[in-house]
Amino acid sequence: MPSSAKRNGEIHILDIRHIGDCDTSANSSISGEIARGLGAPFNLKTLPTMLLYDERGLRLYDKITTDAPEYYPFGAEEEILREHAYDIVKLMHSRTDGIVHGEVVVELGAGSLRKTSRILHASSELVPQPLPIPPITYFALDLEECELRRTLTELNMSEIGSVLSGKVEMKGLLGTYDSGLRFITDGGLPTFDKEDEGPASKTNGSSSFSDSSTIDTGLTPPSSPSQPPIHLIFLGSSLGNFESGEDIRFLRSLPLRPGSGDTLLLGLSHHTNPKDIELSYNDPEGHTKEFIMNGLKAAGNALGNPHLFDLDNWKYVNKYNEAERVHEAYYQCTRLHQIRIPQFTQDVQFLEGELVKIEISRKYSESDIFKLFCGAQLRPIHRWIDSTARHSLFLLERPPFMFPLLSAPTADSGAYGPFSVPSIDDWRDIWAAWDFVTLRMIPHKMLHQKPIDLRHICLFYLGHVPAFLDIHLSIMLKEPNAEPEEFKRGIDPNVDDPTKCHDHSEVPQTEEGWPSLDSILSFRLRVRKRLVKLYADISSGKRLMTRSVARVLSMTYEHESMHLETLLYMLIQRAGTGTIPPPDFAPPVWEPLMESWKRLPKPKSDTVVVHATTVTIGIDDIEIEDEDPAKSHSPQFRIEWRPITNGEFFNFYRRFVQDGNDGLRDGKLTFPASWVMIDHGEIKVRTLYGPVPIQVAWDWPVLTSYNNLSVYASVKGGRIPTEPELRVFLDKFESGYEGGANTGFRNWHPIPATMGLDKNGGKGHNGGVWEWTSTLFDKHEGFVASSRYPGYSADFFDGAHNVVLGGSYATIPRIAERRSYRNWYQRNYPYAWTGARIAYDLE
Repeated sequence: MPSSAKRNGEIHILDIRHIGDCDTSANSSISGEIARGLGAPFNLKTLPTMLLYDERGLRLYDKITTDAPEYYPFGAEEEILREHAYDIVKLMHSRTDGIVHGEVVVELGAGSLRKTSRILHASSELVPQPLPIPPITYFALDLEECELRRTLTELNMSEIGSVLSGKVEMKGLLGTYDSGLRFITDGGLPTFDKEDEGPASKTNGSSSFSDSSTIDTGLTPPSSPSQPPIHLIFLGSSLGNFESGEDIRFLRSLPLRPGSGDTLLLGLSHHTNPKDIELSYNDPEGHTKEFIMNGLKAAGNALGNPHLFDLDNWKYVNKYNEAERVHEAYYQCTRLHQIRIPQFTQDVQFLEGELVKIEISRKYSESDIFKLFCGAQLRPIHRWIDSTARHSLFLLERPPFMFPLLSAPTADSGAYGPFSVPSIDDWRDIWAAWDFVTLRMIPHKMLHQKPIDLRHICLFYLGHVPAFLDIHLSIMLKEPNAEPEEFKRGIDPNVDDPTKCHDHSEVPQTEEGWPSLDSILSFRLRVRKRLVKLYADISSGKRLMTRSVARVLSMTYEHESMHLETLLYMLIQRAGTGTIPPPDFAPPVWEPLMESWKRLPKPKSDTVVVHATTVTIGIDDIEIEDEDPAKSHSPQFRIEWRPITNGEFFNFYRRFVQDGNDGLRDGKLTFPASWVMIDHGEIKVRTLYGPVPIQVAWDWPVLTSYNNLSVYASVKGGRIPTEPELRVFLDKFESGYEGGANTGFRNWHPIPATMGLDKNGGKGHNGGVWEWTSTLFDKHEGFVASSRYPGYSADFFDGAHNVVLGGSYATIPRIAERRSYRNWYQRNYPYAWTGARIAYDLE
């Protein structure tokens, strides 16, 4: 039907309530839910929340949003959409670079459409002109047909409806969340053939595999451009109505395809002032009370007796459970009575004062939010916060890979734990990341190139990682290995004199001398299968999980993880001139990100005093030679909340260059390798998406050598902290991956640090960088080199390396979270993703 015909107010609504319902008996109906909930013991009775949203309930809720200013979630969300709808829509299409003909927008629980109309209006602005077949179809999913038809018709006949004509077609889906999601999963949404595409269509240029992707990588292939994106909208903090854990399962069930351009726009209310929360759900004018009490009428209607629940027997009460961060709405019985549910011949007695729960509304702390998204396998693309900081809108995607939260050991986890032996699932996670980088970010022409002179060609690392695993499996299992000799060990030459280097593999000097990529990938696959078999043998009891086996699995896993980061800090040197930006992740749109970073709060003071204490560094494991436990005294000191930023170092560097100071005349100050100077002397900051203006990265931690940062610190009257000092500070103030730390590929670039705010007792993250210490990496008392890997540490006790702690945005959580982990780099090594903060002595 031509889109012009839709302007007569006709709306197509598809009834999908039957989809996914295998059991149509009373027990599976709303009446069955009511009966089960009322059959619970005293004060544990419940009624289904969906009773609140019958036709009358939806109108009453709409009245709350217009007449009860105390109910802030709606107004906060409307404010965000009023100010940022166009930015939101642009970011929804950052992967596809515009509208894709045939794309679909589905709103879960559409309601009045007042907020949604802003999204649809902004979407229409991306379509240059009306088309015979609108390129966007919007589906409003809801339970009440009359309200669904009314709201869609009113929007269609409004002024906004005329703007949408020929650009956005509006339809209704009548059903529950479950039936709607099943409808999408089963392919019920419209699809368009290539010949139907109009001039607004775009192709996706970032999703092509290299030829080598035909090798089994365990990755989900990107969706083809013929599969239009799906954009899901779930507003109003409706997710908060789910019980704990159910919210994660629901989000995880959403049909978002990695690499397809699919997105989710999600509203969440924050854990904030309990009095504000309670007032928002119990306004003085009684609008919320009327809405809640209507649920009893709806329950009676569902059971076939509108007068079953006498409203004189009940009153509305609410409370905010601050410990659980959940607002709870109840009916409280005002007098002893009982009712009979005819369909179930069930008598239900209510005691005076008894509570019947009708609704919960979960409020999310920052930690809750990161747990939620990790558990649901969702990655935030962008976040918008209202002016009162009580509500957020998140734009999310399902990435090709991500690392889960570190779970605490349980009775069922056996030897596997967050900091002990990696599970086979941990290996699969790191393989997904490794294959993503090596097979999809390195063009074939770059495989035999050196992005930095102090490391091997890229191809070496594709063979070295499985070769290292193969060697140590063979030694442990007393089996022969067939690893190529050229991949046995990498290099870390002296920066000042590259001819000085530890023992390493002799490598071919010509491209023809290297094994082919296919042969390396085939070897890698054989080694992985060998490892999988080892885990299967351990699981079946055929082989014991001995201390030796555990150490080999941990060491080789961390080796692969750290080499992934090494490869990436090499590849960033060619970003924009060779390296492929991370495909199938929504690329950052720098301008709105920069604006949001500018609005972030700053610490009231630049520094914090850390009192004297004794700190234990390391872990009691003789197999981990550089992490032997040692107690160290840390005297009282003052330290900056946040690492030195690009902006701070840029001003410092420019001042000394302009003054002709040449690094205080000792040659220590050098141009950071994380920067690049382009035409006319403009300085940009390297990212894996190519260089960005330094203004974008102004508040990111600067990534540069210890020598550079030490000069900066000394000019400011400070110094780089010792390892014990930094360890004490991080133990107290680092939020960790669970608290939002920028590690584990949450982003593919640094972000501004968040430490030092009163809200979380100063806890936050450092922006996603390793941190230098002034502590020399050297042997300690009682040091014994590992018999398994004698050169692991000892080769670097050369007086040139310093200890670094923490982890970068590409460090896996198992390493970044393990406080005993010690890394090291040469003090003048310019390429590692390492920053520093300044410490000051106290008299």
